[in-house]
Amino acid sequence: MIDLAPLAWALLALAALIAGLGKTAIPGSATVSVVLFAAVLPARTSTAAMLLLFIVGDVFALIAYRRHAHWPTLLRLAPAVVAGLVVGFLFLAYADDAIVRRAIGIILLLMIAVTLWRRHRDSRPAGGMLVGASYGTLAGFTTMVANAGGPVMSMYFLATRTTVQVFLGTSAWFFAIVNLVKVPFLAGIGLFTPEVLVMDLLLAPLVVVGALVGLRLAKRMPQQLFDRLVIVLTIVGAVYLLF
Repeated sequence: MIDLAPLAWALLALAALIAGLGKTAIPGSATVSVVLFAAVLPARTSTAAMLLLFIVGDVFALIAYRRHAHWPTLLRLAPAVVAGLVVGFLFLAYADDAIVRRAIGIILLLMIAVTLWRRHRDSRPAGGMLVGASYGTLAGFTTMVANAGGPVMSMYFLATRTTVQVFLGTSAWFFAIVNLVKVPFLAGIGLFTPEVLVMDLLLAPLVVVGALVGLRLAKRMPQQLFDRLVIVLTIVGAVYLLF
């Protein structure tokens, strides 16, 4: 794996930069990182390698936005997320990867359509236990299977009309906790090989650079532009997973 072609390394480096950027500025852009890793590495290997790099980005997201989190939202989502993680682990261990990814792509596209329809039809934010449970379960499932929980949570925060800072702060804590929980699951099925660890060690500095650039961008980004970028990047990720 370490003997990859120069183009492959360039794509992985770009993915690492975007992963850092997504953690501190544009949630949803990290899906592009998942796409690039999956294009270069085997699917299961890319899931493990990307997870460790996301954890590096989580550190910077917490440093910057830890005080902006809305803890009632996190606590409300927690039971559903745990259920989704367990189901996702079973799929990752036994199910066909292509089928699971296409299912996630379909789910994301449906969620985007529902979110946009609700925002157009009703100015009030979505809410309630059923909404939280639905998004939480899907987030746990998709993040375990394909590190694709970001788009699901992005749609949830858009549906609830969360402001940029609270969006970033709540996301930071959510994924920092969830990603750490995922580590023993993936380690248990042998995905953290020495090659994966060495590769991530080489790419981690680029995640740091991306995170620092993202911190500067987030301070200047209008809410409307932020929402549009999240939607566009979520669609890109969903289409990739589907096809």
